[in-house]
Amino acid sequence: MQNPGASEPLATAVYADRLARARAQMRDKGIDVLLLSLGLDLPYITGYHAMPLERLTMLVVPLDGEARMVIPRMEAARVTPQPGVFEVLPWGETEDPVEIVARLARESGSAKTVAIGDQMWARFLVELLPRLPGAQYRRADVVTSMRMAKDAAEIAALAAAGAAVDRIAAQLQAGHIELVGRTEAEVSADLGERILAEGHQVVNFAIVAAGENAASPHHSPGDRVIRRNEILLCDFGGTMNGYCSDITRCVYLGTPPAEITEAYAVLHEAQQAAVAAGTVGTPCQEVDRVARRIITDAGFGDYFFHRTGHGIGMEAHEDPYMVEGNSLPLAAGHAFSVEPGIYMEGRWGMRLEDIVVATDGGPLSLNNARHELVSIDV
Repeated sequence: MQNPGASEPLATAVYADRLARARAQMRDKGIDVLLLSLGLDLPYITGYHAMPLERLTMLVVPLDGEARMVIPRMEAARVTPQPGVFEVLPWGETEDPVEIVARLARESGSAKTVAIGDQMWARFLVELLPRLPGAQYRRADVVTSMRMAKDAAEIAALAAAGAAVDRIAAQLQAGHIELVGRTEAEVSADLGERILAEGHQVVNFAIVAAGENAASPHHSPGDRVIRRNEILLCDFGGTMNGYCSDITRCVYLGTPPAEITEAYAVLHEAQQAAVAAGTVGTPCQEVDRVARRIITDAGFGDYFFHRTGHGIGMEAHEDPYMVEGNSLPLAAGHAFSVEPGIYMEGRWGMRLEDIVVATDGGPLSLNNARHELVSIDV
């Protein structure tokens, strides 16, 4: 079956334009052949989501000439034809699909530099290597760079997904979700049901971390019972019509002590400053630096130990990343999270996250649920 979180295929003209832009980048980067298998680069170019099978699916894109999708015959009927974009080339059970891919690459006229999608099975790459002797291989960053800059339709899809999880965060903050006395796993399942009810096709994650567990950024909800007078961190999102949501909000179950309110005030300031820093032309690492400076200056630098954000789109985590060392300037259409955190091992943790889009008019936040630490009267 198709990926349950996938959107319906777009107009053929959209994929034709994307393929033309990919080829332009191939020419600029000296790439002779582009090979896309699993992952979301393939549907971005073709509209087809390949299943993670032991049978090879591969889009072969030569710099010049027709693109062909090499696909198991039993899967070919699931492909929506895109005339003028690619030709479907089914292979039978007794054929060698890797040799078919190698032959197509050789027939392109030159296969000296081959770009490989990040999520191709290693087994197929290992089998391909000796069949294209002398070829140099590199990551298929041509599609990655294209996917970073979202168009208006993609931004609208992200905004709709963001608004959906905003409504759930508002329910959490209003005390409409039962918390005290339930386990983290029970509340996580509750959030998952609400994500689906809000129109997502897939729940990607629903982190619920109480008290000391909130000090683990990717805590797995378990049988820990949520209690009064502790912080609760909820980080959740899913996929809706092919695009992802992701939001983190914390609530305090009772009246928070000064230690918590003071730390959260720092976190809030850092997060809002980093959102404001997400302007077109600003290096990604500067967004990270802005948040980190505020947290470090307040004495919590050692307790913020992950990047400030990740790109988001068809995948929950994709380029560009808001991290030291990434000097890429933000461009209009770049969508990314801003989610600094402070984590005191064995005691408590807190994180605040919005999805932001860099636009020519300034940073556009796709999450608008209350940002302060909400105290829930229990």
